[in-house]
Amino acid sequence: MKEDGAAAAGDEGNGSSSGEATARSGRWLVGAERERDSGRVEAFSDAVIAIVLTLMSVELFGLIPADPSAESLGAALVHEWPAFLAYTISFLIVGQIWVTHHNMWRYVERVDQTLVALNLALLFFVAPIPWTASLLAEYLRGSYDEQVLTAGIYVGVILGEAVFFNLSWWWAARRGLLDARMHPDLVRAVSRRYRIGPLLYLLAFAAVFVNAVLSLALYVLLIGLYIFPGAGDLPSAGRKARV
Repeated sequence: MKEDGAAAAGDEGNGSSSGEATARSGRWLVGAERERDSGRVEAFSDAVIAIVLTLMSVELFGLIPADPSAESLGAALVHEWPAFLAYTISFLIVGQIWVTHHNMWRYVERVDQTLVALNLALLFFVAPIPWTASLLAEYLRGSYDEQVLTAGIYVGVILGEAVFFNLSWWWAARRGLLDARMHPDLVRAVSRRYRIGPLLYLLAFAAVFVNAVLSLALYVLLIGLYIFPGAGDLPSAGRKARV
């Protein structure tokens, strides 16, 4: 044990890199801990997003009329239009989040502690989307102040997700955690594309104070920004990805 300690001390004193010290000693050291690929982070994120989508679907069971004889089924369902609108918008937004997250993380080769924390912060804003959708459905027909408050909470959560998504990509690119085969031009193109999102989401958030429904409509339009193919997305069928 003393010899191992002396060897480690000698490595540090000679200014050797932590990776070289690990290779020579065959052990993980302080400052040269074992790295991890992105697999578990992706799997955990997929699970959270899947649960969010499931919870939103479960909410639809509460829209079944309790007394079928009270009014026609059609009238009862029309009466619940805010809930169906909130579900549709939320499903599209969470679906877009998953598609973009999937596309981004296939380029992430390794993770560090900060990137894991940033991804958790992203999921912090994704997880309450079912609650914000229910809140929106409940108060979308309320007073103007209630509409503004509930829509503000809803779009604020989506904006928070977009901000931490961008921070995750920025950190991965800055710290060299991306696949080394990724060309710098592609990195810059993806970065530019991702940066547009929070700016447009911020405009949609500002629209809440003009009209809550208008703000939600803008969010739906913005989904197309990442749903349609762009820099960093999966290649089209029949076209091989170039390395």
